[in-house]
Amino acid sequence: MSDLRLRTIRAFSRTPSLRAAARKHAAASAAADTAAALEPAEKQTRDPQMPKGHSVVDSAIYCDGRRVSSPDSLASTYGALHQAPHSLAWIGLYRPDRRELASLAQEFDLHELAIEDANEAHQRPKLERYGDTLFVVLKAARYRDATEEVEFGEVHVFVGPDFVVTVRHAEAPNLAAVRRRVERDPELLSRGAEAVLYAIMDKVVDGYAPVVAGLENDIDEIETEVFRGDPKVSRRIYELSREVIEFQRATRPLIGMLEQLRGGFQKYGVDEELQRSLRDVADHVTEVVEKVDGFRELLRDMLTVNATLVAQQQNEEMKSLAIASTEQNEEVKRISAWAAILFAPTLIGTVYGMNFDNMPELHWEFGYPFAIGLMALVCVGLHQIFKRRGWL
Repeated sequence: MSDLRLRTIRAFSRTPSLRAAARKHAAASAAADTAAALEPAEKQTRDPQMPKGHSVVDSAIYCDGRRVSSPDSLASTYGALHQAPHSLAWIGLYRPDRRELASLAQEFDLHELAIEDANEAHQRPKLERYGDTLFVVLKAARYRDATEEVEFGEVHVFVGPDFVVTVRHAEAPNLAAVRRRVERDPELLSRGAEAVLYAIMDKVVDGYAPVVAGLENDIDEIETEVFRGDPKVSRRIYELSREVIEFQRATRPLIGMLEQLRGGFQKYGVDEELQRSLRDVADHVTEVVEKVDGFRELLRDMLTVNATLVAQQQNEEMKSLAIASTEQNEEVKRISAWAAILFAPTLIGTVYGMNFDNMPELHWEFGYPFAIGLMALVCVGLHQIFKRRGWL
């Protein structure tokens, strides 16, 4: 991967608008946490151990953008909605059982397929329209810096002419913060159920900014480790790639979902201000998706670069081993050649040192000079042979 390509992708991943979104999300989260600390616990999230039948986290009836009642059960919510014409009901549920979902389906004429999906978690993000009711599945994301993992939540939203039903199967996203936001802005809430859907989608999409920042930081660290030759970096690249792919699956479908919503603006008479707000959400989603696509491509390139660097390192090690082996072979040749040269006089001396009586050379006047000369001749001959062959 070229330096130009790295700089291009990394420069793209630092767009000012996403940094602004991250700051916006951080400020909103801080405000939400402060407000949550002052709010009764049962209004924030329901205890997962709460018995079945108590899955209503919060339920409210709104008229002209203002809360007029807070029913404590589904039945009382239905009654309050019937008694207040031109009002809006927002029912927030946490892990409801089938009986509660069946009650909602009967009251608001919800499609059985949507109810079946809402009963089961781990749905893909999608938007489906059943008559005048929208069924939306959104994936919230939260970055865990300690474990360098992305934690995903899921919310199902039913949007009708006079009602919004939210179903969560995880702690995220924090819809209490969304409810506080819209209740502080009656003008927004007075625009109807679509305004609540917009606020929820905006909250989910804003939550992606810290995830993008966390992933970007991890990629920068991995880039340093790759060129530093860290042997564990391949596993980290693989694990982060899985997180990016999962995040991509959570964000990419939102583009098509928002296109569907925009396609129905005129048909369903969506408020102009809401149209502009949803277009803004769509712009943020597109930006996030493009960045995540860049992350995935960058991680793929990093994996390739790391494999190349590992292969080069292995080649260098093999080359060093080959050089060492060649040098060792040369040493063995020298030792073997000198051993052969020294073996020749040893053999001659051993033959004439056997002390047999019938050895004519022992009593020969020139026996000793002959033996010495023979030793020298053999040694010189072997030396010349080994030298010509490159052993010496």
